[in-house]
Amino acid sequence: MDNLTILNEVHKGVCMGKDSIAMVGEKSSDANFRDELTYQYNQYQETEKRVDQKFEEIGEIPDDTPMGQKIMGWSGIQFNTMNDKSNSQLSELLIQGYDMGIIKGVKLLNQSPEASDDVKDILNGFIAFQENSIHRLKKFL
Repeated sequence: MDNLTILNEVHKGVCMGKDSIAMVGEKSSDANFRDELTYQYNQYQETEKRVDQKFEEIGEIPDDTPMGQKIMGWSGIQFNTMNDKSNSQLSELLIQGYDMGIIKGVKLLNQSPEASDDVKDILNGFIAFQENSIHRLKKFL
């Protein structure tokens, strides 16, 4: 995979993550949980800045996240929180999303030995952020 493919995948992951956190945040009234979500949202924004900066350097623009993925994410959160909006349920949904992101990120790394070091660094940072987010959300399970 080339650098552009990796950057687009990280960009999609960032967009989906920010959307998910915003949707989940609307369902919680717990100030501590919402503070954690704000922290994670800000981390997504930092990753987004790095990705956007790299896109600018190479003279490209990121692909949009497919509408189908956005709708599936929204409907999944709505369905899974219909009867349970507890911190535990909301954390579990986010952790499942982070797990998928980690798997996708590691696959990208393994399939992209030719990617530039700076792009690999962005991807590794994104994977580490997701792993850390899981650790931070465990206290809400």
